[in-house]
Order: sequence, then C-alpha cells, then structure tokens
Amino acid sequence: MLGSLTFYRRILHENFFIHPNIPAFTPSGIHMEIPPIENTAQKLPAVGHGIAGVMAGWTVSFIAAPVEHIKARLQIQYAADKSKRLYTGPIDCSKKIFRSHGIPGIYHGLSATLLFRSFFFCWWSSYDVFTSILTNNTALSMPAINFWAGGLSAQVFWITSYPSDVVKQRIMTDPLGSDRKFPRWRDAAKAVWRENGWRGYWRGFLPCFLRAFPANAMALVAFEGVMRALPE
Repeated sequence: MLGSLTFYRRILHENFFIHPNIPAFTPSGIHMEIPPIENTAQKLPAVGHGIAGVMAGWTVSFIAAPVEHIKARLQIQYAADKSKRLYTGPIDCSKKIFRSHGIPGIYHGLSATLLFRSFFFCWWSSYDVFTSILTNNTALSMPAINFWAGGLSAQVFWITSYPSDVVKQRIMTDPLGSDRKFPRWRDAAKAVWRENGWRGYWRGFLPCFLRAFPANAMALVAFEGVMRALPE
C-alpha cells in the first residue's frame, strides 16, 4: 500500500499541484502568462496526500478484499467443532467459494472495502498535518516525527472509519447465494443498528485503537527511513 501511495503522491504532485507557469485570462479576455512564484506549491498539500491515500486504498482493495473475505469466513467458524467446520483452511475456503460462486463470490464485499478504504483520506492528510506541526514546532528528529505523526494519524483513521469496518465485516460474513441477508451496504448498517444501536458500530474499537498507534508508528518510521535512504 505504501508503494502505491508514493506513486500517487508523485503523480498528483507533478501533474496537479505544481503549476510553474499557469496560463490565465484577464476579465477582458486577454491571455497572460503568470510568472512563476518562487517556492510556491513545492510541497504536496494535505488534501493531495489525502487524495493519494484514497487512490492507494482503492488500488490495494482489489488485493485486500478477497483476503479479508476469506479471513472473515474462517474466523466465524473457529468456535465450531472441527468436524462441523465448512472450511479446513484458506485454500479450501477459496476453492469452495470459487466453485460455487465464481469470481464475484471471491470478491464479495469489495464495495464495502472500497468505502472503508476511502477513509485513507483522513489518515494520510492528517499524517501530513501532524508532520508539518511537529516539524515546525518541535526539535524532534525525523524518525521521531514519523513515529508520532504515524501513530496519531492512524488513530484519526480508525476513529473515522471504524463503523464502516464493522459493517464491512457483517457483509463479508453474510451467506452467499440465495441465503444472502444484506444485498446492499445500508441493509447491513441497519442490521447493526437494530441489534445494538450506536454501540454496535463501535464493538471491539478499543483494542483496535490501542493497537493502531504502535503498529503504524513503527511502520511509518521504517518506511520513511527507507525512502530517505533511497537516491532521489
């Protein structure tokens, strides 16, 4: 995901957020060339990082959605006796779903995954904001800045996206075929509300929230360190 994020950041930076010579028209219709302004738009703004995050999230969804789908189906059968389990493992699960429902069955829950990963906008835009604040107002080293910005922005992401992740899990564990309960995303969202009210959207949030900071903080320290070490 971080590789595609870097790719989209560069595309946006080079093609949409830097305009050294912007052609303009005056109110009278006379074409003018606006001279370049030194140090203008040399840095991708927070909204650009957010858009790159969404695009990276959507890209990785086409790989992540089938994996998350298989994982979700295996998780809900672990409480059952081994002899009563429908799937013996991820390969067996994939084969049986593909045999019965084809590629659409494997990609069940893709739209919910795309919606969930749209909240990467909050993650990566806030990462840029936290990085700028810490860079301008502290004497922290870059790895320390990456650590704090990475951890805090990951928590922003989970605060904003967690309810959609709960709904996504309900969709991915929904029976396939004619027994399907949630043909639309809103049907699953309504079911969560009917069963547990607003608390249903936040079930399991605290462990996820506490895990998000250290896991993502260290991942960003490693990633940014590698990026700094690479030649321009």
